[in-house]
Amino acid sequence: MSATDAYGEIARESAGLAGEELITYWATQLPYFCRDEYLESTLRPTEIMRFTHGTFEYVYDHYTAVEHRGEVPYDPWEEDRLVVACGRSAPERRRRDDGRLVGWVGRTNRAFGTAWDKGHYIAHSIGGSVDGVEANVFVQRRDLNRGWSTDGKVYRRMEQYCAANPKTFCFARPIYMDGTARPAWVDFGLLQTDGRLWVERFDNRWC
Repeated sequence: MSATDAYGEIARESAGLAGEELITYWATQLPYFCRDEYLESTLRPTEIMRFTHGTFEYVYDHYTAVEHRGEVPYDPWEEDRLVVACGRSAPERRRRDDGRLVGWVGRTNRAFGTAWDKGHYIAHSIGGSVDGVEANVFVQRRDLNRGWSTDGKVYRRMEQYCAANPKTFCFARPIYMDGTARPAWVDFGLLQTDGRLWVERFDNRWC
């Protein structure tokens, strides 16, 4: 199944819509679609929460709340993690919060090795942040994050499209193979100005 096909249900149901109606439909339906897909693929208990920061909405599995309540024993391999982030691009007009990013689990090379970066599901350049939204941070392949690989160049082009076209509806959806917060793949998608859906699935496994 291609990345685009994965969202075929929403695409079919929104056929015939355009402009704000199309964006509103995707913004309304995508969080529920991703939540349901996540619950179906996740064997562990979940604590799904939803919040907004800036122009983006985040659906998040706050699994540690289940641990804190004593409903499950502590397991270092089961982590809080993002389900989906979606919203409208808002090119950055404020100070970056890189200081907060540096403080997230310490120095990158020491914590994860030289093949990995602390990436953003929603980039700074289109309105994503770290301060108050650690849900937006994940361990990302360095060649993907920095645009070094072929996939990385595509990822950058998509982010650049969102930056060049403010208020573009876009989303990031991680796909996991285990209970950790490190995704095996990341879907990044956007609605182009003509209403066409552009989605790519990026491999974030060990390189």
